[in-house]
Amino acid sequence: MGRSPSPTRKLRPLQLAAIIFLTVSGGPYGLEPLFAYVGDHGAIFLLLFTPLIWDIPTILTVLELNSLMPVTGGYYQWVKKALGLRWAFYEGWWTWLYTFVDLAIYPVLFIGYASFFFPEILMYKIPVCLLIIWISALLNILGIVPVGRVSLILGTAVLVPFFMLFIVALGSHGMHANFPAPSLKGESFSAISMGLYTVMWNFIGWDNTTTYAGEVARPVRSYLLSMTMAFLLIVGLYLATAVVVHWSGIDSSVLNAGSFPALGELAGGHWLGIMLAAGGMASTVGLYSGVLLSVSRVPQVMADDRLLPRQLCTLHPKFGTPYVSILASSVIVSILVLFTFSDLVIMDIILYGAGLALEFVALIVLRLREPNTLRPFKIPLGVPGLVLMIVLPLGIYGVALSGAIYAQGRNMMIVLIALGMMFSAVLAWAMIRIFQRDKLTPS
Repeated sequence: MGRSPSPTRKLRPLQLAAIIFLTVSGGPYGLEPLFAYVGDHGAIFLLLFTPLIWDIPTILTVLELNSLMPVTGGYYQWVKKALGLRWAFYEGWWTWLYTFVDLAIYPVLFIGYASFFFPEILMYKIPVCLLIIWISALLNILGIVPVGRVSLILGTAVLVPFFMLFIVALGSHGMHANFPAPSLKGESFSAISMGLYTVMWNFIGWDNTTTYAGEVARPVRSYLLSMTMAFLLIVGLYLATAVVVHWSGIDSSVLNAGSFPALGELAGGHWLGIMLAAGGMASTVGLYSGVLLSVSRVPQVMADDRLLPRQLCTLHPKFGTPYVSILASSVIVSILVLFTFSDLVIMDIILYGAGLALEFVALIVLRLREPNTLRPFKIPLGVPGLVLMIVLPLGIYGVALSGAIYAQGRNMMIVLIALGMMFSAVLAWAMIRIFQRDKLTPS
């Protein structure tokens, strides 16, 4: 089974912040469709509004539950402790599926940015996507610290182009620079819904970064520092990019996934377009590696509970990583790259929201059941306040889902596929109960 990482091989706060940044965000790459959906002013509104009611409650929940149980498996273990094995299985299954969908987005985005240099690469989308998937699998098999080190390098490659973009845009506007007024006036419900999906997708994954808490040095303190740094950086970077889009005067309708290099060319010339395209390629590779790191730990703990084949628990004899889980995840993602970017984003948020709802329930249940258990980080609210807090992200999730259903067309088909994937957890649990009845603990 291999050995757990020694203290000298555990993640430090700066490395963890880099992985969190790349897991949750990876920079504004993928944010481009937002401007086509709701325009410059609508984008500013959603980028200011959504983090307050979608991210902050999620981050606070993750920090408290992680301080209560800073263990490998993260959210799966929290739900298991609070709600039992069945709901823990649903949590792991939904998150596993959502992360497969999430992972499939990044190779697709990589192709868009790489086409700035090599337009003919669009003809070889599938082979290039598969290459990214399997190189990232190899990196993850080598261990968490190599992923952390690479994340620092890739994170820098993502930040520098956008820093240059902002400096160039600010220099060209000087005293005439202005901040666009946030507004959704005149936008349709379906457009706002798709805008919400885009912003929510660009802010998800905080809980994913806790599945390897057992491999982080001083996890409670490290996660508090690292998540704070990552959140402030992500929000600031997104807002700065939206302001530059407004200043540039670029037609927002032409901003589709993979088109930030065109914004760079308009703002600063071909050299800046090159930097943004290279940063986009670094971002997608970094995001893929960071998210694969988190999802590969969940099948490991589920297999320990006999909910998945025990072979998924197998650790590499040299690197101590769950290499069978990494390889199995990579096979599934290799199939999902056939979907389009917008399809994957809708499926992603629907599945993610289901798992997140269980984490909120776990927070309330554990507060009621174990009010005096030590929590180095505790949300300064009582149970009624926590209930009000979690209504906010669940409400915005409901609005986004309603808008996608209201739009009908292809979006409706993708919603139905995602709901079918969600329901598959019930079928999978029924199969497990049949074949593992004598081996499961009561739930």
